[in-house]
Amino acid sequence: MDRTIVVGLGRSGIGAARLLHHNGIPVSVMERGNTPQDQERAAPLRQQGIEVTLGLPLKPESFQPWHGRFDTVVIGPGIAWDHPTLHNLRSQGIRVRGEMDLAWQALRHLPWVGITGTNGKTTVTHLLSHVLECAGLRAPMGGNMGVSAAEMALQLKQASGPEPDWMVMELSSYQIEATPDLAPRIGLWTTLTPDHLERHGTLDAYRAIKRGLLERSELAIFNADDPDLRQQRDSWQQRGIWVSAAGPRPDGQDADLWIDAEDQVRAPDGPLFPATALAMPGLHNRQNLLMVTAAARRIGLPAAEIEAALRRFPGVPHRLELLGTVNGLSVFNDSKATNYDAAEVGLRAMTAPVVVLAGGETKRGEAAGWLEQLKRRACAVVLFGAGAEELHELINASGFPGVVHRCSDLPEAVPLALAEGCRLKAASLLLSPACASFDQYTDFEARGDHFRHLIQASTGVN
Repeated sequence: MDRTIVVGLGRSGIGAARLLHHNGIPVSVMERGNTPQDQERAAPLRQQGIEVTLGLPLKPESFQPWHGRFDTVVIGPGIAWDHPTLHNLRSQGIRVRGEMDLAWQALRHLPWVGITGTNGKTTVTHLLSHVLECAGLRAPMGGNMGVSAAEMALQLKQASGPEPDWMVMELSSYQIEATPDLAPRIGLWTTLTPDHLERHGTLDAYRAIKRGLLERSELAIFNADDPDLRQQRDSWQQRGIWVSAAGPRPDGQDADLWIDAEDQVRAPDGPLFPATALAMPGLHNRQNLLMVTAAARRIGLPAAEIEAALRRFPGVPHRLELLGTVNGLSVFNDSKATNYDAAEVGLRAMTAPVVVLAGGETKRGEAAGWLEQLKRRACAVVLFGAGAEELHELINASGFPGVVHRCSDLPEAVPLALAEGCRLKAASLLLSPACASFDQYTDFEARGDHFRHLIQASTGVN
């Protein structure tokens, strides 16, 4: 049997290697790094009998040790689908697959809910899994956050209990692109704004990837309040379900589920329950509530069960996560806000005035909306990380009237932000980076966990 080469020792790569090994497929892992952390991640795989070679970058010559002995390469979402080395491999007849493709192959006999969108998909994934589980259904979640899809597939293969009723999967554009056959039973599209353009090149290319997932879904659910999705509406052959927090006829087109003037979630046949059933702040979370409600109703849950589950939802780590108060400041962890649009949404949900912590690895995108919200709601901005200088220039050029500081990292930035919050009598302190985390952290979760630790170490947390 020919060997499969897994590229990368990240969460997805490790899950893919373990799943392939469990299935009896010879597997080797190659990783460009050779740090003590890489050695530590490699050790458990080696103990299972999986070959791991460190210090091998993704170049054609790195595959020479397996020349003539492998027919498939598996990549995680961090590797561009059009990487030149992958083109080279395909030209030789080597099959290139995404880690999500392995999971889809293993779990496609189960019904999937596939959740995508520039922003909102993590909250919708957590919330829908919670609602289904509260109703007595087995609905594990994973994919682009939490447990990798391949690791989920392995865990389910090894489990002795009943199979899940539904797989609730968050799907990034990177994962969709590398899994062209993925066809969920229900597809949800939350939002579309420019993101990952350094990878996909154009907004049209980025949109087309996400659209492909919804076109392959048996049922598609859309956020009618998103301007880009609304503009596409007439181009969809299948009708789908459209939800709106803005009322029954956003932009003159009927919604199938909406929030009415009495603040009730309503369907064409009548009101379902109060929109206040979900306590999370912000208009975007009302949209998330509607998308989850639409999916849960289609799965068969009555309104009363959906409402009861919404009222028990604890929130999502790293997405407007309330950490407590420090010296009268309400402190929120919004580390999941890795682009300008997500950071703008987070700011809109805050009680002003706000001290904002932002920074990291900057992305291409339109910053105007974020900058406008800074001017309206923020009294101070504390920048950190690799993008601090670039963000400082943007903020200064926008005419921001408040105080701006630059720091090297979060341990330096957090005490300064707390001090500024007290001095300026701010209502909120918000970590909402508007940037990727990869300059200083492995992912946004690690960044948010570090922020939480720094806040918990501060005097006065309750």
